[in-house]
Amino acid sequence: MPQALDTKEIFRQNLADAGCSPELIRQCSHLAEQKEDAELKRILSSHRKALLDAVHLNEKRIDCLDYLLYDLGKHGR
Repeated sequence: MPQALDTKEIFRQNLADAGCSPELIRQCSHLAEQKEDAELKRILSSHRKALLDAVHLNEKRIDCLDYLLYDLGKHGR
């Protein structure tokens, strides 16, 4: 675990915990070091959207399974 004073490592760990790839972590770290905040925000927002799209896709899949389970129970199978 990084020490609290190592903000760069904490930043990288947060990106890793958010599911960012090693390449995306390198890119974001570089942008943060260069103080390219607008581009960093754009990239992080894009990653967030991709994660949220995956959540919604999986919610739809769960709904399909819930319907199948309901239907199977309704027909006594």
